[in-house]
Amino acid sequence: MSHSTPIAGDFLSLLQEHKLASARVDAALGAVVQTQATTVFAFHFAGGVLMAGDRRATAGNIIVTDRVEKIIEIDSTSLLAVAGVPATAFEMARVLQTSFEYYRRSQLQALSLPARVRALARLLRDNLPMTMQGIGIVVPLFAGVDQTVSPARPQIYFYDPLGAQFQAVGYAASGSGSGTIRSILSFQEQYGQPRPSQMDLPEAVRFASRLLSTASEFDSATGGVNPATDTFATIKVLKADGVATVTEEQQKEILRA
Repeated sequence: MSHSTPIAGDFLSLLQEHKLASARVDAALGAVVQTQATTVFAFHFAGGVLMAGDRRATAGNIIVTDRVEKIIEIDSTSLLAVAGVPATAFEMARVLQTSFEYYRRSQLQALSLPARVRALARLLRDNLPMTMQGIGIVVPLFAGVDQTVSPARPQIYFYDPLGAQFQAVGYAASGSGSGTIRSILSFQEQYGQPRPSQMDLPEAVRFASRLLSTASEFDSATGGVNPATDTFATIKVLKADGVATVTEEQQKEILRA
């Protein structure tokens, strides 16, 4: 197969074949103040993987909005957590959604988890010109279901801005508040009771809310959780049988208990 021949079912190769850019800008944008979205994290709990994020987006010292949805359902077995510049990240999410669906329809089967992980890495590499200019940097998290093991099991992956991918054993975090969150997750996993991996869903939701609230105390770019003002996280759960959303009403009930 020649280098220019697209792989069957590969939407990204199809874009290249028709000279269509995917989430890439080559021109320098100067000293533009970029909107940034932080903070996101994911951890294994007893029922699967919980992925959560605050809802704040900032531009320099300005709070742009507190209503951003940073956890995106790519398909029924894949979640993407956005950290970095939303304009670039949301475009990557749309390309992934189309790519996975294109493969499913053209090949009559779902794309494998390793291929999904590499697809996101490829988009990050395509974004390299922007990354090298300090523009449009994205450092996402990805969660998908591994169907090659029995029973099927959700897995967590994290990336660097250049596209290197790594599997997280227990948890991962990204964004400006991620240092605080990783420290708490590490402590809880080693010394806490229950450990995150042992928590049921209500315990995991309460823990996730407290993580964001703690991070917001040390990082102004991270929005916290405050039921009194109807300020909640975006929380989605990935299990072997698919994705579920923990709504604001469900979070309110869990935090009230």
